[in-house]
Amino acid sequence: MPTVSKVSVATKRLLLGRPFRSDSLGHTLLPKRIALPVFASDAMSSVAYAPQEIFLVLSVAGLSALAYTPWIAIAVAIVMAVVVASYRQNVHAYPSGGGDYEVATVNLGPTAGLTVGSALLVDYVLTVAVSISSAAENIGSAIPFVSEHRVSFCVAAIIILAAVNLRGLKESGSVLAIPTYAFIVGVLGMLIWGFTEIFILGREIRSETAGFEIRAEHTHLMGIAFVFLIARAFSSGCAALTGVEAISNGVPAFRKPKSRNAATTLLLLGLIAVVLLLGIVFLAERIGAKYVMNPAEDLIGAPPGYQQKAMIAQLAHAVFDTFPAGFYFVATVTALILMLAANTAFNGFPVLGSVLAQDRYLPRQLHTRGDRLAFSNGILFLAVAAIAFVVAFGGEVTSLIQLYIVGVFVSFTLSQTGMVRHWTRLLRTETDPKARRRMMQSRVINTVGLVMTATVLVVVLITKFTAGAWIAILAMVILFVLMKAIHHHYASVQRELERTPADDEAVLPSRTHSIVLVSTLHLATKRALLFARATRPDVLEAVTVNVDDRDTRRLVSEWEDSDLRVPLKVIASPYREITRPIIDYVRRVRRESPRDVITVFIPEYVVGHWWEQILHNQSALRLKTRLLFEPGVMVTSVPWQLTSSDRRKADLDYHAPGDTRRALGGGPT
Repeated sequence: MPTVSKVSVATKRLLLGRPFRSDSLGHTLLPKRIALPVFASDAMSSVAYAPQEIFLVLSVAGLSALAYTPWIAIAVAIVMAVVVASYRQNVHAYPSGGGDYEVATVNLGPTAGLTVGSALLVDYVLTVAVSISSAAENIGSAIPFVSEHRVSFCVAAIIILAAVNLRGLKESGSVLAIPTYAFIVGVLGMLIWGFTEIFILGREIRSETAGFEIRAEHTHLMGIAFVFLIARAFSSGCAALTGVEAISNGVPAFRKPKSRNAATTLLLLGLIAVVLLLGIVFLAERIGAKYVMNPAEDLIGAPPGYQQKAMIAQLAHAVFDTFPAGFYFVATVTALILMLAANTAFNGFPVLGSVLAQDRYLPRQLHTRGDRLAFSNGILFLAVAAIAFVVAFGGEVTSLIQLYIVGVFVSFTLSQTGMVRHWTRLLRTETDPKARRRMMQSRVINTVGLVMTATVLVVVLITKFTAGAWIAILAMVILFVLMKAIHHHYASVQRELERTPADDEAVLPSRTHSIVLVSTLHLATKRALLFARATRPDVLEAVTVNVDDRDTRRLVSEWEDSDLRVPLKVIASPYREITRPIIDYVRRVRRESPRDVITVFIPEYVVGHWWEQILHNQSALRLKTRLLFEPGVMVTSVPWQLTSSDRRKADLDYHAPGDTRRALGGGPT
């Protein structure tokens, strides 16, 4: 056991590092240069697959439908710009880190806030599942081994990412800064070079799929059907907006002035994401890139065994056709950003979980920081939930992405509604003209954001509900009900414990009755008797259960021959039970003297070897568990350290569950 304990502690320190003092929390706060990659990795990765999703959806209507890709991209960019502008108002008005949850709770009520909380928690889990699965898909196209073991790869990646975040926010941010900035530089450099060659140098650039035709499933879509297709492509493209809300939830992680730094970071995120999104779509449309669901069947003219590249890979291959290093660099950093996109959720989920736990909607353990000042329990919970989704859906991005973005647009819509009400309430009492103008301007921005996000939410629900979004909605409903139940439990416990002084006086004990449980008269039993006597009870007695007549007679004889002045009471047990006779006896004492408080002293062994745990019975543990449910009864453990436990004293910084095994005073069974 000591070796195992030392190994586990050493492993924990190797993976997570040394623990941080609570007063060093300020040193883990993020400057803007680190906060951008920490909170932007999800939004940045979205521009890697959102354009691809637009092309994929439109491809079912044939080649002519791809002409609408620039217009859809512009519509998505407009929505993103409006959402970024709206959330800049949020971070200034509510810098505490509650984000959409706090905005909705304060302005729309607890039910709306809890709806936002459940939606965001589900969306954070799906962010991890989709991002890691997408990374596995991209890497698997180049490394077949990853494709063959996609689920195992995803699970391992989530575990590694969780471990990185458990080391602490600042360290994980430093690790993630390099690949995030490398992705921005790589894709932006690809776009600049591509447009320079096309529009300035006059060079013709063509994608490897430009010469292929598309075998469309529906070539004559008209009217409502075609509008539905455009709307579905738009809703898929809106996946680029995921991650925008993470900054409003992570304001406490910024250095001071927190709100201003968060707003600046949010603006930078929006500008970079819009530029990359529009650039990728316009360049892809210009060079004739195509992306379909099944390239073997849907691409006419493709050679046998053709392996379809991801959209960004097609662009990089075409732009850097004479510079292979550029292609490999873009492909590598894209795979990295997809792997690290889940980091936004690993920063947003624990903070939101902590806020919800503080409001008693989630277990209090989620509010506690770990050794490295990260919300360790929230990180672990997110990792487990994301792994469950990956395993359930086999790591298939096509299946998982249908569940995606529903939650984030639910939170967008309710948050903007809350912000409109927030400014309206402040305007009723504000008299300063300058402040009123600023508030009215903010209200207009949030109103536009409300209209825009509500429209997108309707489109998403219509186009994605039957395709799998209902699963995400069901998960939100279940989580909402569960958090309501947790809150009800905490509230009922608080009401039960908040007694008036009169109530407290009514339950004061009149006397104390101490019972020492005995099976053998030895040092452990004598220590328990001494401890019990030191409490100066009104009544002190020893109790043993007659499981074996011979052993009981020997104990009684030894007891009478000893100098102990404590009466020994023998309880009959015809069926050789220990727990039930003692419980019945304690209850009988309680009935005879209802106002007495009964203290049961239980001698315990503390052992040092794992195999010793097997050799000693666990009757004390069973007894303590049962006695906890008896009113007016307290249980006191009196440990006796066996010699073997001395070897463990050096490494007993903490005890894992099960390290100490308890037994009655009797010997091995």
